[in-house]
Amino acid sequence: MSVDKLSSTFPRITIDVRFETLQWLEKLRKAEELCCVAARTAVIEGGRHPLSLPGEGVELTVVLTDDSRIKTLNCIYRGQDKPTNVLSFPALEEPSFLGEALALGDILVALQTTLREAEQQAIPFADHFCHLVVHGALHLLGYDHQESDAAETMERLEARILAQLGIENPYADIGASTAP
Repeated sequence: MSVDKLSSTFPRITIDVRFETLQWLEKLRKAEELCCVAARTAVIEGGRHPLSLPGEGVELTVVLTDDSRIKTLNCIYRGQDKPTNVLSFPALEEPSFLGEALALGDILVALQTTLREAEQQAIPFADHFCHLVVHGALHLLGYDHQESDAAETMERLEARILAQLGIENPYADIGASTAP
């Protein structure tokens, strides 16, 4: 089933993509388009559990940033003084007004780390980018990978979503949980 067919049966999903560095467009011309498709598919598939999507729809923001910015945020919020590939900041607040969309939160993806990881793993940059957006969106929906059972659930869901996007399972050759 195509994403377009799935989308027509679900509430409105608004994705705001913000570029903190234009280097993203130099490295990946279709960054905004890929980001929207990956995030939308993740919300549709992941929104079935644990969060049921409200009829008014949902919205989220994806910030395409660099290693410097994400390192600062990673240090402040996770106590890790190093860059990471993706950070998610769930909002999960009730809408203020009747008919207002539910704000899921923000996802930040770091360009240099994402490029480096794709090269190290010998996978297309666009595929790795989509995987990180999917991963971040699932965190906004309440999924995590702290415990092994939760990690396996999240990884299976990521693999299913990525398959819908035509992207190979990043966990196929890995025995243990290695979620980003």
